[in-house]
Amino acid sequence: MGVNEIASGSSSDPEFIRLSYQHEDSEASALKLIYQLRPEWQSPNPVDIVKFTDGITNTLFKISKKCPSWSDEQIDDNSVLLRAYGNNTDILIDREREAKSHALLAQHGLAPPLLARFENGLLYKFIRGRVCTPQDLTQEPIWRAVARRLAEWHARLPLVTKEDLGQNPNDSPPSPLSESSTPGSSEISERSPAPNVWSIMQKWVSALPSKTEAQKTRKHLLQDEIERSFDELDSSNGLGDCGFVFSHTDLLSANVIVLPPQKKETPGDMVKSVSFIDYEYATPAPAAFDIANHFAEWAGYDLEYNRIPTKPVRREFLREYQKAYRQHISPEAESSDDSNLRVLFNDIDRYRGMPGLYWGIWALIQATISQIDFDYASYAETRLQEYFDWRAETDGSRQREGKQIPLREQRWAQEM
Repeated sequence: MGVNEIASGSSSDPEFIRLSYQHEDSEASALKLIYQLRPEWQSPNPVDIVKFTDGITNTLFKISKKCPSWSDEQIDDNSVLLRAYGNNTDILIDREREAKSHALLAQHGLAPPLLARFENGLLYKFIRGRVCTPQDLTQEPIWRAVARRLAEWHARLPLVTKEDLGQNPNDSPPSPLSESSTPGSSEISERSPAPNVWSIMQKWVSALPSKTEAQKTRKHLLQDEIERSFDELDSSNGLGDCGFVFSHTDLLSANVIVLPPQKKETPGDMVKSVSFIDYEYATPAPAAFDIANHFAEWAGYDLEYNRIPTKPVRREFLREYQKAYRQHISPEAESSDDSNLRVLFNDIDRYRGMPGLYWGIWALIQATISQIDFDYASYAETRLQEYFDWRAETDGSRQREGKQIPLREQRWAQEM
C-alpha cells in the first residue's frame, strides 16, 4: 500500500482512502484502513480494536493506540471510530448526504471531526461518554439535556440540499427492489429544500417490491398515506427555513451520548450534557417531526409504550427546548411567551403518528435487504399500526366503533 491510496480533497473535505472494509476479514481490514490514516501507528505499541456494533445499517469499531505513558483519557482522545456501511443500505441512506452532514456538524462543534472517508465508510474522532438506554431518556436530567442540544441543532445548522451535494434536485435514483415504480406526488417532489423527510419517505415507498398483487396494493396504500399526510401536515410556517430545520430524524437512545462531567461539575450533578451521533438520516424536516420522532424513541426497539412522555413531560421538554432555541437564535431575547410553545406542542401532537409511517416503511425495506437476525416484517407491521391508530384516534373512527384505545394513544393523552 502506497501513499497514492489516499486522495486529498479540498480544504473542507476529509481525505479519501481508496480501500474498502471487508466484513469477512474484519480486523485485518480495519487495520489496513487505520494505518493509511495513521501510518505512525504501525510502531511496536499495540493497536486495540473494539467492535461496538454489528448493526442494522453499519458496523462500528473503536480503534486505539496503546502507549504505556498515556492515561486512559489520553488514549480515548487519540482514538478513532471506524464506521463501515451495511450491505445494500444505499437503498435507504444517501451516503454523500451523511458525510456532508457530518462535516457540517463538526464545523459547528456538534460532531466529532470527520478524519477520512473510504470506499464503504467513515473514520472520525472518538468522543468520550456513555450511550443512553431507552430508560435513560425518561430521566429528567437527560431529557432536558436532549431538549437543549436538539434546539441547538434546529437553531444553528443550515440545511443540506441536493445542490450542496452537487446533485440535480430533480434526480431520483432507480429502485433496485422494485420492478415498477409508484408515481410520486408532484407536490412532494417540488417541496424545497430537497431532499427532505417527505421526499425520502416517497423514495422509500418507490423502493418497495411490487412483484405480487398484495405488494402492489400496499405500495399504493402507503403512497396515498404519504400524500394525505403531506397535504394535511406540511407547512412553511414552522420553525426554520420554509418550515424545515436541520433534523436528526433518528434520535433513538443509542444515538444519545451522555458526556463526561466538566471539571466544575460533580459526577452526580443533575445538569447533564449530551451529544448526538449517527447522522445517516439527518435531513431537512419539520421540527415537530424531529421532536415527535424522539418522543416515539422513548419506547425503544421493544416498543414499551408506557415509557412515552405524557403531556406534562412533553410541555416541560418543550419549555427547555424553546428557551435554548431562543438563546441560539437571539441571545438577548428574554421572552417567556407561551404562545409559540403551545403552537409547537400542538404541531408535535399532530405529527405523533408520522414516525410510525416513516419507520414502518423503512422496516419493510429492511425486511427485504437485511441479513441480521431481526424480525423486520413484524416490526414494520407494529410501527405502521401506530400510524393507523393515530388516524383512527384523530378522525374519531376508533371511538365510533367502540374499540379500546391503544396503549400508545392512551399514554400520549395522559395528563399525569
